[in-house]
Amino acid sequence: MSSTIEQRRQRLRVRQDEIGSWRVKRRLPIDGWTCEGKPIARGDAWPTAEGVVHFAAQADVPAHWPLEEARLSLNLGGEGLIRLDYADGAPKTFGLDPYHEEFPLDGRAFAITSQNTARLPFGQPVRDPRLQRAELIQIDLALDNFERLMVLTMEAIGQLNGRDAQEPLLDAAERAMRALDFPSPTQAYNARIADTGRQRSIWALPTFDANPAPFDAAQSAAVAAATAALTEDLRALKLRFPPEGTVAVTGHAHIDLAWLWPYAETRRKLRRTFSTALRHMERAPDFRFNQSTAHYYAELETDDPDMLKQIVARAKTGQWETVGGLWIEPDTNMPTGESLVRQALYGQRYFEKVFGVRHRVCWLPDCFGFSPAMPQILRQSGMDSFFTIKVNWSETNKFPHDLFWWEGLDGSKVLAHTFDNPVNGYNGEFRPACTTPTWKNYRAKATHGETLLAVGYGDGGGGVTWPMIEAERLMRDMPSIPQARWDRIDDFFARAHQSAAKAALPTWVGEIYLELHRGTFTTQSGVKRLHRRAERALITAETVACLAHLLGGAAPESLEPAWRLLLKNEFHDILPGSSIHEVYVDSERELGGVIDEGMKRQAATLASIAALMPKGGAADALVVVNPSLDARALRVETKGGFLASADIVPPLSAAVFDMKALKPAPGLSVTPTMLENAHLKAKLGADGTVASLIHKATGREALAGRGNQLWAYVQDRPREWDAWEIDEDYAKSGQEIVALGSMAIVENGPHRVAIEVSRKFRHSSITQIYALGANSKRLDIRTHIDWHDRRIFLRSLTPVAVRSPRATFECAHGIVERATHVNTSWEQAKFEVPAHRFVDLSEAGFGVAVLNDAKYGHSARANVLGLSLLRSPVYPDPMADEGEQSFTYALMPHAGAWHEGGVREEADDLNQPLLSALAAGLAPSVHTPLALGAGGLALSGLKRAEDGDGLVLRVYEPSGGRIGFAPQPPKGWSVTGAVNLLEEPMKGTEAAALAPFELRSVRLKRG
Repeated sequence: MSSTIEQRRQRLRVRQDEIGSWRVKRRLPIDGWTCEGKPIARGDAWPTAEGVVHFAAQADVPAHWPLEEARLSLNLGGEGLIRLDYADGAPKTFGLDPYHEEFPLDGRAFAITSQNTARLPFGQPVRDPRLQRAELIQIDLALDNFERLMVLTMEAIGQLNGRDAQEPLLDAAERAMRALDFPSPTQAYNARIADTGRQRSIWALPTFDANPAPFDAAQSAAVAAATAALTEDLRALKLRFPPEGTVAVTGHAHIDLAWLWPYAETRRKLRRTFSTALRHMERAPDFRFNQSTAHYYAELETDDPDMLKQIVARAKTGQWETVGGLWIEPDTNMPTGESLVRQALYGQRYFEKVFGVRHRVCWLPDCFGFSPAMPQILRQSGMDSFFTIKVNWSETNKFPHDLFWWEGLDGSKVLAHTFDNPVNGYNGEFRPACTTPTWKNYRAKATHGETLLAVGYGDGGGGVTWPMIEAERLMRDMPSIPQARWDRIDDFFARAHQSAAKAALPTWVGEIYLELHRGTFTTQSGVKRLHRRAERALITAETVACLAHLLGGAAPESLEPAWRLLLKNEFHDILPGSSIHEVYVDSERELGGVIDEGMKRQAATLASIAALMPKGGAADALVVVNPSLDARALRVETKGGFLASADIVPPLSAAVFDMKALKPAPGLSVTPTMLENAHLKAKLGADGTVASLIHKATGREALAGRGNQLWAYVQDRPREWDAWEIDEDYAKSGQEIVALGSMAIVENGPHRVAIEVSRKFRHSSITQIYALGANSKRLDIRTHIDWHDRRIFLRSLTPVAVRSPRATFECAHGIVERATHVNTSWEQAKFEVPAHRFVDLSEAGFGVAVLNDAKYGHSARANVLGLSLLRSPVYPDPMADEGEQSFTYALMPHAGAWHEGGVREEADDLNQPLLSALAAGLAPSVHTPLALGAGGLALSGLKRAEDGDGLVLRVYEPSGGRIGFAPQPPKGWSVTGAVNLLEEPMKGTEAAALAPFELRSVRLKRG
């Protein structure tokens, strides 16, 4: 009776499993260890599980062991960086982790030192860290090679299920296995297999020899012959059944800058992972390894400059590929457009300075959705290609392409690629179970006959293992399965561009929304608020410094060190709120420092501008600087209180006002339930919500129900990904917070009125102040929350008296329009979406916007505008959003569409108020050192040129129209032409008008 294919495979697996028991010929324990300078025996516990623990020992390889067969085998507990110092050779470092525990040796006598932490790669604590294993082992190289080849062959047989090559390949594997002659002496045999699964299950095993005899010379020769025969069989089969498909493989180690471990541990992970990759390159010239993130290399300049030199040398040979072009791998949903510009600017400049290269490929495998601003930013910074795999994580709809043009807001396109590897995604392995399904899942085969695959342990680092490198060599002879070779990412994309030039690829237009991880727009709202403030602090500091220079002051200084800190904290597991508590302690400290630096620069520059203003008779003068491209109503906080007059401050201007002449805009009043000025009339209900909001210019009621309803969703328990996720049924657990503690007038001045509403919810409190300035077109809701509850999602809902099938959400350098209905599964999946400073719902002639100064999670369903205020998950930070936080959002009715009603301008004012300072003896005046002609443009940045030669002005068209652009600098200055984001002359931008959503930078120079 013949066996089935599956029975034959099972029989081979049983026999194959035994091979590993004979791989190690001999073991020699290494004793004499010290830990923190004190003796420690194998098996002993560490003296402490905190911080970095240092081990040391000496080892000598026996003289009768061939050195090429010798390995150092270690498990010291946790992760570590080991260093081997040889008496007659250069030292070598390796990363020690659960995937890398065996190390080749360059000499017989050496000293071992190791820096270890009691953590595993994903930050899991080792509760009882011990010096588990320390030994020298002698490997049976022939058996080791045979085992690897057999494992790969068996896996290939499984992948060829039903294919013509399957049975001949199985025949070859059976022949090879039958050619082996296993040792059979009872004591040696039982000792060898004692640690296998079945034997460990026996009630009680007898005592066996601790060092059983290995294969003898004849048996090893049979193994070598079997390997050679199997290899020849594979090559012959490959001629009959050629490889189907091509997979370009890049060695990789995704290293999250911070996630389930603090950043200090990441710096250690870098050195461990990079050491491992460098050692592999010494042994395998064909091996290719990529690593993104300019910030990591910059850290090595301090932490390990010698390692950086080694990496630079390997990069020159082509083995080490720097990739990505950005400072880090950032979240792209929440950073402002200028932050994304600086990611590319500082990233590309660093790579060029240190490695002599600029990157053409943006490498973002693990971000939670992608802003439609990215293609334009990439193209203007020298990148024409984009890679991610995260689109394959969407839960509702399958992303339809894997090789495609991605078209951004302005029409810029980059060639995008994604692969679908079912075995750990971008942390793949070099084995048929990865390469074959990755090729099978690839949908653009007819257009471009190869796909990409990244292999290597990642997220917590580690990278490629030596067995993966051996697998690449052995799989070269495999029949039928896809051809897989080490390759470079830039070479893969270069070939893909050649194919794209010959065939029509599909185009995806606009944002790439991830139908997953929607909670990342809200979780850890404290760091999101600090990030928003830090962005504004730096952008404004640079802008006012440049205005001062244009007015005759000193040249501005670079703020790149502060920008680098800000950009670091935009990492895709920091800003989205998906890291442990320790990460946010560091992040809040760093972002707080960035804010302090930006505000200090602003204050100093404001004082210098005041000193440049003409002298005059205003004893109490107010110096105001408008750092935006919008004419602003005078609204400022001063030491004497809030001012809101009818005066206007022009764009990019410095103005001096006589305080005595400033009068509040007329029409302001307040009662216990009503706030009113010339623009708005807001009535509060007895429950503290907004019962009515009248837009006086149109006479329209803005609301279709109570505005600013606060809802707590008390079953915020997603099925997985706690900090990341909001399940689609979250609204079913909603409870409106209606209990009112108090409602009272707290401000009744001529310039501003305010009513305070306080509420209690469970163990938390919410205080909101409805504030209306005398000249304001929006109703501000200043919010202070003291939160002490877990697993609750807090939102504000406002039904508006507007009907429209689409709502407008601000994004980097523009807007995204999304449906307010749920006709299709694509629209249903967007129940929580990202936005920057506003969401707006408009119909012909009228609309209502919700503005904010710190939030990113939004919704627009039918006529209800939602703003997410906080979440309080318990993993991976049990204290997320605990305690006090303050922020402001606002309701703004307006005439016309959002861009006609001044929504963006008011959002800009909410996030970056006018700057002001008190002075004496100045003449009331207005000074506009840089005029832009037509209004409607938005400022991305105004900064010192990177080479120090002049200034760079960067603007964008924010609403999808066409706007004239004619910058007029002061006398003695000139506009020398458009530049790209790397601040080099840019061709094709001679037209004066900006096209829809176009981003343009120009250089200003003296003379």
